[in-house]
Amino acid sequence: MSEKQRTIKEKVTITGVGLHTGRDCTINFLPAPENHGFKFKRIDLEGEPVINALLSNVIDTSRGSKLEENGAQVGTIEHVLAALRGLEIDNALIEIDSCEAPILDGSSRIYVDELLKIGTLEQEAEREFIELNEPLKFTDEEKNVDYLIVPDDKFSLNVQIDYDSSVLLHQFATLDNISDFKNEIANCRTFVFLHELELLLKHNLIKGGDLSNAIVIVDKETTQEELDRIAKVFNQDSVEVVNQGVLNNIELQYDNEPARHKLLDLIGDLTLLGKPLKAKVFASKPGHASNVKLGKEILKLVQKAEKVPFVNFDAEPVMDINDIKKILPHRPPFLLVDKIYSIEKDTVIGIKNVSMNEPFFVGHFPEEPVMPGVLIIEAMAQTGGILVLHNVDEPEKYSTYFAKIDKVKFKQKVVPGDTLVFKLQFTGPGRRGLYTMKAEAFVGNKLVTEGEFMAQIVKNK
Repeated sequence: MSEKQRTIKEKVTITGVGLHTGRDCTINFLPAPENHGFKFKRIDLEGEPVINALLSNVIDTSRGSKLEENGAQVGTIEHVLAALRGLEIDNALIEIDSCEAPILDGSSRIYVDELLKIGTLEQEAEREFIELNEPLKFTDEEKNVDYLIVPDDKFSLNVQIDYDSSVLLHQFATLDNISDFKNEIANCRTFVFLHELELLLKHNLIKGGDLSNAIVIVDKETTQEELDRIAKVFNQDSVEVVNQGVLNNIELQYDNEPARHKLLDLIGDLTLLGKPLKAKVFASKPGHASNVKLGKEILKLVQKAEKVPFVNFDAEPVMDINDIKKILPHRPPFLLVDKIYSIEKDTVIGIKNVSMNEPFFVGHFPEEPVMPGVLIIEAMAQTGGILVLHNVDEPEKYSTYFAKIDKVKFKQKVVPGDTLVFKLQFTGPGRRGLYTMKAEAFVGNKLVTEGEFMAQIVKNK
């Protein structure tokens, strides 16, 4: 069932303090047209440069995800993007008058609450998803982070964290449906270990931090003197370590709130894919740097899948061998297309099952059977002929003759047991009975042969 894209109904304005700069910041969410995606506009800079929220623009992940484009930067954007994706919004322009988004309470809650107040608007365009044809297993060895992405018909996440800490033990968090984000994940706040907090304070890296926007975890022996110093820095009368090894600055909303926040961050970082993902995501000890690497691996797999035609061999073909014989004049043993699984105005996908019974294997070669390259070309040409004839009335009254074959490359042997998948696509409009097309042949996910063809259509006498 198709889904429509969504944007917000009207402008939303939120103000707060940047975690790292300590400066006041205003962020405006505005409605955006179909297929716009998420874009940040730095309205405090000359020319108001726009930064697309895409993985290709990530320049730093050390203290959150930071983007750069058109000479401008914007950071700490993961909670913003998680809120938008969690509310299943597709298009929004995000104006911001600072180099980072406000930290607010350290979660996505305030963003979600304010966006929910004005609601969303359904648009005409269909929502486009990133979908995988095969599982993806990725390990960031540098960070000791593991991911498994499994194709599915919806987006769900399972996250586990382990910091080898006597206080923050193994934790798990799950989100089975993105529609549950606002109730189960959005309000989960960021967390920091006390020793990390002290290091950040020493280097003046969290000028906007206070004890209301982070869970502070204390997993090492701490003196009262150290706690008094922390309290003074954050203008608190006093702080103390309470149950579960956290400072008494805020109460945990869930026993596994840190794991839930890591899941929130993962949603925000994966929003940088540019389209919503349909898959089960399993992550062990994720972080911003590894999440971004994972996103790039997902895009690589998608680009590979976009090039390799997907064939559902359990589905009924649009043309079987008897249908093909009604269009092509070829007959065995020179009929080299078994089925057509897809045919559109400018593209056709067909297959050839290569068995040991093919007559050419008798002499090519007796001890090491290999399908001749010239016959792979012929099989692609026959598939292309079907595409050409599909575009004329009464195709049985015409034949196609190939006038030119160019830029042919053979990349891998084709042997008995292989199933060749052919993809032929027009590269220009047919003129004066001449058609040009790109031809590709695959075995599994590997391109084995490619070339450029020109065919001429001629009416039979």
